[in-house]
Amino acid sequence: MEARALLDALHVAEKLKDATRHCYTSGGRHESVAEHSWRLALTAYWLRDDFPEADMDKVMRMCLIHDLGEAFTGDIPTFVKTDADRAVEDSLLSGWVASLPAPYAEEMAALYAEMEARQSLEARIYKALDGLEALIQHNESDLSTWSENEYGLNLRYCDDRVGFSPALSALREAIREDTIAKIAAEKG
Repeated sequence: MEARALLDALHVAEKLKDATRHCYTSGGRHESVAEHSWRLALTAYWLRDDFPEADMDKVMRMCLIHDLGEAFTGDIPTFVKTDADRAVEDSLLSGWVASLPAPYAEEMAALYAEMEARQSLEARIYKALDGLEALIQHNESDLSTWSENEYGLNLRYCDDRVGFSPALSALREAIREDTIAKIAAEKG
């Protein structure tokens, strides 16, 4: 990528450092979208041996780019995001992606289409990890930062995304165990 085009793209991506998510960190501050994407990609990297049949480099690329639309709209928690919100984000993101130089515009558009379809093994892995990372972050944050609906969500969210993989199912169950222990500790 030409230097100016790279800088322009990086300036857009930098906005994810300031775009905060609904989740809090273990230190008590709002997590940024960039931090979520980074740890999501790191998780994919560490799980690559559990998926020898998958292109885990592609999964890591999916993880890195999956929330770039939030550079334009900010983060809207999944349990309040509407179809209208998704349409605005998708429109702004697709316009920006189309403005990128080749081959990145085409590659990223193809990745987004694959991620949206969730038919490939790689897209299914990415989507499962995306939800699991949010659950892990909730377990790391103080319960005082949880909304009332998150107690139930942390116990059941992503169950439908992990069944295709013993490794992801085991990770989901370990997260659930941490949630149960966290809630029980609060009740004393």
